[in-house]
Amino acid sequence: MGSSKGGETVYMIYRAVTYGLSPLINLHIRWRKFRGLEHPLRWPERLGRPSLPRPPGSLIWFHAVSLGEGMSVVPVIKRCVERIPDVTVLMTTTTTSAFEVLKTLLPCGVIYQFAPVDTPAAVKTFLEYWKPYALVLVESELWPNLLLTASANGVSIITLSSFSFDFSNYEVNFSFNFQVMLTLLNARMSTKSFNNWSTPVIRLLTSLMLSKFSLIVPLSNIQAIHFQLLQAPPSIINFSGDLKLGTEGLVNLSQTKRSIKDLQEQITDRCVWMASSIHKGEEEVMVSVHRALMQKHTGILSIIVPRHPHHGKEIFLDLQKKGVHVALRSRGESVTSDTSVYVVDTLGELMQFYGLTPIAVIGGSFLPGLNGHNISEAASAGCAVLTGQHVGHFSHMIMAMKRVNPLSVIQVDGGMELEEILDKLLSDPEVLEARRMAAKQAFSALSRGVIENVWNLLEVCIYRKIQAQGS
Repeated sequence: MGSSKGGETVYMIYRAVTYGLSPLINLHIRWRKFRGLEHPLRWPERLGRPSLPRPPGSLIWFHAVSLGEGMSVVPVIKRCVERIPDVTVLMTTTTTSAFEVLKTLLPCGVIYQFAPVDTPAAVKTFLEYWKPYALVLVESELWPNLLLTASANGVSIITLSSFSFDFSNYEVNFSFNFQVMLTLLNARMSTKSFNNWSTPVIRLLTSLMLSKFSLIVPLSNIQAIHFQLLQAPPSIINFSGDLKLGTEGLVNLSQTKRSIKDLQEQITDRCVWMASSIHKGEEEVMVSVHRALMQKHTGILSIIVPRHPHHGKEIFLDLQKKGVHVALRSRGESVTSDTSVYVVDTLGELMQFYGLTPIAVIGGSFLPGLNGHNISEAASAGCAVLTGQHVGHFSHMIMAMKRVNPLSVIQVDGGMELEEILDKLLSDPEVLEARRMAAKQAFSALSRGVIENVWNLLEVCIYRKIQAQGS
């Protein structure tokens, strides 16, 4: 059995399974809406049902899973809107947190929808309505129904003849009258994901999906090798730099801007550090460090920003029980001279808070099983950047920044070393300033030209062909 034929057979099985599970998946979406995990009004979009009209003409579809990936592609979308204004841009994500932040950052005219779940009916409904010319995926979103149905271009790419059981009532032949080009930006694949995708049966499906792409832009040489080992054509692999290094100045200019300025006035002349994107369990490390620093630095203020806002209230209540003077941002509480911990449990303000603090400790990296978070936002704001050892695919960004300037990022082994480094930074303004300048310098060097590089690739791969069709 050839790899292409084998991949199509595996896909038929996947498609059949997702078709059979569709009623349960639809119920699951409704259950998530009931629990507040889906948008209360726009949750039907997850089933492929549109909520906005489609403008006439060519449409380019950008998709990112969640907030981090979505933030990274916004500058690219802005470039597209500026240079090709007659092409409609559709942006999709899967999470409500991404929706709440990105809707204020996207340029006027960009259509925002929630992405459909990967069931045949949801994908069919979505694609038949929006008819995208090209689909640009950010990072590692590979969904078989979505990719293979989109790339079919009006012709069914699968056959059921090799199955011994009856699928006569299962319609798989769609006729979409549009052309789709598939592009994967900032492509990444962890070692664990690579091993999973490399298992004998799944590898066939992976190779089939990757064969449908027109362009893959990996994060690094290692990522490129991963994709080639999974039989992605080498000719479609190009490099541009890490998109997450291209978000400088991308700040949510919402109504909270005034209160951020007020907060800046409240914390003037205080020792301040921030722990951002903290996952459950990591707050114990940060609070322990805070208590130790209180003994050495009078009036110190620790800002804790949990990865998930609902976690903030838990941290707040726990600190209150322990007698800590704590304020919660979602309640609009001010930072007084007695406040020693400020918990920021809101969305869309992280980059503004990086502008308030000289030191940023990036969470999601201090406990086994975590995979780190984007350090470039803190570096672009001129923070001294610290992180733990569990950084996953962000290790390539850390190594790149250290190559530019060894002082740009500090990796620590745990709470005790974190306490020592923070104490040194807060005690020595010259050392702190050197670290801040190093982080900003490394970021500036690595981010230079990233967005333009991505735009050049998309222009050749997509936009020139759209213009040629229209001429």
